[in-house]
Amino acid sequence: MGWGERFHHAAGKLHGKATEAAGEATGNDRLKAAGKSRQVRADLKLAGEKIKGAFRKH
Repeated sequence: MGWGERFHHAAGKLHGKATEAAGEATGNDRLKAAGKSRQVRADLKLAGEKIKGAFRKH
């Protein structure tokens, strides 16, 4: 996994946290759910990249 991909996924997770916090602050459930969704998506992409990297080493 390259640094660019790692940075991109970390930025996506950070964006999700900010979106979720904005949803909580405004009481907007849809915005809060979108933030959680973005965080989960970033975590899954990061895990997928780690798995691909593990298979490339062997």
